[in-house]
Amino acid sequence: MMSLCFISSSFHEKLQFSYCQGISQKCFIGETIGQRLDKTVKKFPDLEAYVCCEDNERATFAELQGEVDSLAVGLLATGCKKGDRVGIWGPNMREWVITQFATAKAGLILVNINPAYQAPEVEYALKKVGCKAIIMADRFKTQDYYNILTRIVHELPQSSPGDLFNERLPDLKLVVMVSKDHQRTFRGTMSFQELMETGGEEDRRKLVDLQNELQCDDPINIQFTSGTTGNPKGVTLSHHGVLNNSYYVGDVLDYGNQYSRICIPVPLYHSFGMVLGSLMNATYGTTAVYPSRGFNPGAVLTAIQQEKCNSLYGTPTMFIDVLNHPALEKFDVSSLRTGIMGGSPCPIEVMKQIITKLHMPQVTICYGLTETSPITTQTLMNDPINLRISTVGRVHPNDEVKIVDSDDRVVPVNTIGEICFRGYNVMLGYWDDKEKTDACIDPSGWLHSGDLATMDENGYIKVIGRIKDLILRGGENIYPTEVEQFLHAHPKIQDVQVIGVPDPRLGEEVCAWIKLHAGETATPEEIKEFCKGQISHFKIPRYIKFVDEFPLTVTGKVRVQAFETEVHEEVRKFVMREKTKEELNL
Repeated sequence: MMSLCFISSSFHEKLQFSYCQGISQKCFIGETIGQRLDKTVKKFPDLEAYVCCEDNERATFAELQGEVDSLAVGLLATGCKKGDRVGIWGPNMREWVITQFATAKAGLILVNINPAYQAPEVEYALKKVGCKAIIMADRFKTQDYYNILTRIVHELPQSSPGDLFNERLPDLKLVVMVSKDHQRTFRGTMSFQELMETGGEEDRRKLVDLQNELQCDDPINIQFTSGTTGNPKGVTLSHHGVLNNSYYVGDVLDYGNQYSRICIPVPLYHSFGMVLGSLMNATYGTTAVYPSRGFNPGAVLTAIQQEKCNSLYGTPTMFIDVLNHPALEKFDVSSLRTGIMGGSPCPIEVMKQIITKLHMPQVTICYGLTETSPITTQTLMNDPINLRISTVGRVHPNDEVKIVDSDDRVVPVNTIGEICFRGYNVMLGYWDDKEKTDACIDPSGWLHSGDLATMDENGYIKVIGRIKDLILRGGENIYPTEVEQFLHAHPKIQDVQVIGVPDPRLGEEVCAWIKLHAGETATPEEIKEFCKGQISHFKIPRYIKFVDEFPLTVTGKVRVQAFETEVHEEVRKFVMREKTKEELNL
């Protein structure tokens, strides 16, 4: 009944049921991140490892290795031991990249903290995982990180660096500041540069010895996911999971055969930027180009032109913003060839513009979860465009995927159900939360995503949306993604989000929040007329709201089109539902 899906081959047995296994001729990388980085540095010592355009900073692989080793030694010298947690709190910056590799090399667990977190969220995160140290920027946008932390840790200004004690965060001992403001004093902290200069020969020997002690299955990273309710969960990932995930994604993008310069506007604190972006340094010897500390479409175009990037990453929203930049035609983006769009299938008109206007004929679509390190499916660079706009590709090498009904039975092909994954990249678990881990990963090792999807007879997967976002209207199941995809074809619409809102007779009705292109106007009647005869009458939005921007959450974090990622204007649909209910008195 079950068949194998060969992602590396165009020929495979037709599937009857929605189960597939990815096969690869390439073996796993059985190394830690530190071991892999050292090996890559030997191969490409003089190649550029990173470029931070906004801060005008860059380094070769040999220079990066020196920075990483110095920070790792400093962390060991301050008392950090294998398995200790070290938080990183800030935007895309050089110090983020160095910390990512240094903690891996020192056997420490890096804890990614959302740059938009406020005091209660930071306190929860640091306490939940017991961070011993935190490395943080001084400012980002409206955030003043030092002041936020002192609201939690009142003792910080009176403490000696590395000797902090606070009853609310008893594990936190060291606060390290990244700042270019030399006039500002951060009492009780150590500067990033000071930490890199801390430590002696004994600490360096300890670091060398550690490389033989560390194992690839050791935990290396904790990333917080937040749902619409409840506290964030700490997804715990291993060297093996993230390193091999970047390896297989990069293989699809041909990074192993072509020197690549990757433009990375997605945030490092999320797995998209960290695993598919900066970690490619170690995996393939690519150059990571960070256009700016936070997403800015103009900075993206400038970085592509000046740094001759040939790969570009982004969410659908990011690509839409870049394509709508008023000076797009003035930039030379001819160096681009490929890249990653994270999320559900891209609207066809947007995809056509990415291929033509951004010169990315080999752009690929990826889908995954933070809990899967993160990528599980991907389109190939030579897949027909219809598959790259309608699916999220096939299952990745050395992964299994199945789609099941409410009784956990595998459904026939082309049948909607919950998509589940099993493989090397499934998380080690939610930190210190066995109950939530067991609720997500069943006894057979299958991770239940909470996403609805279908699989065709060739193994290509369409993500329909979140189970919780399904709209139930008078007995009809309506999938918001399907309606969003259709409305994207309207020439006046730049972006759209579809939600369900209460209705006393039908249970739920369809509501569309629409962002128009600059200078355009439209009426609800015009949008509804566009839908008539094109989609089923029950899918046509009853309520239409025109907006300039979509609402932000407290943290700026949401699931955008079934892919967990963060950008400056991402929305959380439950916020939209509540606002609509209030405005319409539903």
